[in-house]
Amino acid sequence: MEELTTVVDWSRAQFALTAIYHWLFVPLTLGLGIIIAIMETIFYRNRDEKWLATTKFWMTLFGVNFAIGVATGIILEFEFGTNWSNYSWFVGDIFGAPLAVEGILAFFMESTFIAVMFFGWNRVSPKFHLTATWLTAIGASLSALWILVANAWMQHPVGCTFNPETMRNEMTSFWAVVSSPMAVNKVFHTVVSAWTLGGVFVVGVSGWMLLRKRNIDHCYRSLKVGAWVGFVGIVLTAISGDTSAVAVAKHQPMKLAAMEGLYDGQNGQEIVAFGILNPAKTVSNNEDPYLMKVAIPYGLSILANHDPQSFVPGINDIISGKAKDRDGNEINSVPYTERMDRGKLAKEAISDHNIAVKKDDRLAVAEADKVLEENFKYFGYGYLNTPEEAVPNVPLTFYTFHLMVSIGGYLAVFLFVALVFAYKRQWLEKAKWAKWWHLLAIVTIPLTYLCSACGWIVAEVGRQPWTIQDLMPNKVAISDLSAGYVQVTFWVFAVIFTALLIADVSIIMKQISKQSKQNLNTAKH
Repeated sequence: MEELTTVVDWSRAQFALTAIYHWLFVPLTLGLGIIIAIMETIFYRNRDEKWLATTKFWMTLFGVNFAIGVATGIILEFEFGTNWSNYSWFVGDIFGAPLAVEGILAFFMESTFIAVMFFGWNRVSPKFHLTATWLTAIGASLSALWILVANAWMQHPVGCTFNPETMRNEMTSFWAVVSSPMAVNKVFHTVVSAWTLGGVFVVGVSGWMLLRKRNIDHCYRSLKVGAWVGFVGIVLTAISGDTSAVAVAKHQPMKLAAMEGLYDGQNGQEIVAFGILNPAKTVSNNEDPYLMKVAIPYGLSILANHDPQSFVPGINDIISGKAKDRDGNEINSVPYTERMDRGKLAKEAISDHNIAVKKDDRLAVAEADKVLEENFKYFGYGYLNTPEEAVPNVPLTFYTFHLMVSIGGYLAVFLFVALVFAYKRQWLEKAKWAKWWHLLAIVTIPLTYLCSACGWIVAEVGRQPWTIQDLMPNKVAISDLSAGYVQVTFWVFAVIFTALLIADVSIIMKQISKQSKQNLNTAKH
């Protein structure tokens, strides 16, 4: 059992490592793709060589980041087969479909047109080149869409049924998988948050150049597009974050409770604006969950249900099956002990089905299938030893969620001010504190990356221990590997990814420094 736990932990760590490194490149690709497409559109309309030079400057940085992002993404998909083969077998028919569409359609689309975008300036017409640039940006977003659809299905499995003959989940509705509220919210929220990062990156790099008084006009041209895309992105991120919270409250209430460090819920539940958790608090004791907190009355009820008087369950409520309606009356919910029992019934029904099939006992097959159908939604709970296993890491989920929200609020203010300065450049140029603003713009780039990483930590850590929500815990999803093998590959990947990151940052910084010293008022450089 200890060996199994070690393999699970190291496999999770390896996948998290790969995903985090991959996500350092993806949002910048998505954000810069839209920004350079807009810049080239401006050039196409006014034929101003200055805008062409600005477009090519940012396109170079886009290309460096795109190439390294692809390398980490390929490794990420391979890990489903190497480290999580039981998961891949169990849901390969469903999970593989959006990934196949991503590879066949979106990846080939962006890979094809990115060549035209970089090498077709003097080989195709300006209109065709502009189309290729937009198709590259759209293709990158479509790649993200299909991957996020697959991830959303893991958070809320729909459009499928379990076949005891094959021991696999099989897709019944591709449309249900693609159009589920969890998928729609996740795709929209993630893509527009990438616009925010892309916008901040442009503002930050422009701030670095303004600090050194290089290509001033180019910087303000860039600011206008970058600040607009970033500001629109953060506004849409906030809106989609609200709809995402409603979906999480409905389909993953344990995650929402962990996000707030909420153990015992109530009607008209407050939301914690700032708080410090009590490290001694566990599910099994009566300690106060917080050492201190600043809360907003009714906030969580509004966020989760858009109803200030609605009941929001805490961790203890979810485990014990306590729930209430708007008037405070108790309503039915399934406690985790019952879920575990029903999960075991589902496992037994699968075994009974297989035995009945071998005996050609159709009546017994029908009876087993009926039991399986009634209890399969709790199938994964049959692998848990205690209800507490279904509680995620509360401190990590709580602090990353609140850090994400805090940085997001700051970004909204920062990008609005950057937008003002883009059009009122004289205000910034005459200000004595202009240097500090430019430094703040540079520092905001890593802050935005931190905000983005926090969002993914909340999404993934908050749903633990599930690989597939309610159907498959991590300890069942892994491959039959030794802990030593996973540990070795973890450190090999850590070294490779770190080297790639250093190379990416180094090349981008060299390109920024090199090109910023040239005249960016003409494209012939």
